[in-house]
Order: sequence, then C-alpha cells, then structure tokens
Amino acid sequence: MSHTTSRLTPPRPWSPLTDLQWHALAPYVLPRAPQGRRIADLRHRMDAIFHLASTPGDPWRLLPEAYGRPETVARFFRRLTRAGLWHRLLEALAECGPDHPLRGIEYAILRATRRAARLGGMPLLLLIRKLGLRTALNGPPWLLPDPLLSETLRRAPMPPAPRTALQLAAAKSYLRSIEALARAALGRRRIPRTVRLAWP
Repeated sequence: MSHTTSRLTPPRPWSPLTDLQWHALAPYVLPRAPQGRRIADLRHRMDAIFHLASTPGDPWRLLPEAYGRPETVARFFRRLTRAGLWHRLLEALAECGPDHPLRGIEYAILRATRRAARLGGMPLLLLIRKLGLRTALNGPPWLLPDPLLSETLRRAPMPPAPRTALQLAAAKSYLRSIEALARAALGRRRIPRTVRLAWP
C-alpha cells in the first residue's frame, strides 16, 4: 500500500455514475443479497448512496423517491459497510493513478465512508488516518481518536525512578505530557453536530 499525503478532497457535486466509473466500481460491490439472490439495481443503489453521502447531514429518509425506499438503501449501505466495502475502496484510491475512473467519484466515496464511520469503527478510522484521506473523517482530526498516537504512547518508555528533586520534577513533567497526549489520542467523547457538518 502506498503512502498518501494527508489532504482534503475538493467537494464535487454528485452526478450519476458514468459507465466508466461503474465499471471501475462494480468489482468492489456485493452483487448478491444475503439469500443469494442477485441484486438487479446495484448501480442505482450505489447512485443513491453517493447522492445522499454528498449531501452533508441529510438523513436517509430524505433520499429522493427516484432512488427507491430509503430503508432498503440504508440497509444495503450497512451491509456494504460490514462487508468492508469502504476499506477496499480507500485502499484502491491510495493505489490508483490520477486518471483512474475512481478518482472521479473520490469525493463521494470519502463522504460515504464518513457515514460508515460508526459501523466501521476503529479499523476504518485507522485506515483513513494511515492513508491521509481527511475528507473521510467524521470531523476535524484533532478531535477524533488517534489510534496511531495511542500505539506510539503504548510503547513510550517510562522514566527511571528519580533520585533527586531535579529528576523528580523532570519525571512529573514527562508524565504530564504523556497524560495530555493520551487524552488527545482518545479524542473528544462528543463532537458537536455543527462542527461535524462544517468539516469539509
């Protein structure tokens, strides 16, 4: 997996998938329902997901009627998330070149990944941070948990037992710094909705 510089993806109004974009996206998407039945309107459902994902803050119930029942699309979105679709697409974005068809829907993919954050949990957050795809984060990175920092702190050495007042002061200062970093690594327990929606 190649390293991606941390960046924000410029917003892009959603328009339905082109044939080329769908051809690039289709191999990553689950083609069948849990019962084994093939999903006939797969492309249409992905259009629905990306349409809503590109509209910050809109709940599923506001999905336009043309895309079908919101409950059906939302259920499909959850299935895709649990199956690791957004993980695979993020990794694909990290590898593909600037002219790859997935680049044309990168913003929609990242916004959909943001919606999947709660279901995707810490593994998804860790991948987003590793790849530097900040648009996929569900808020400013300095307010979110930082698994990489947590892992670094876990390996941080503890100071030796102090023997002098100077060493004691230095040890206390070091531990206070570690404690502050640990709080930052945990992120905010709750990020105001206005802050989340304002994050580009």
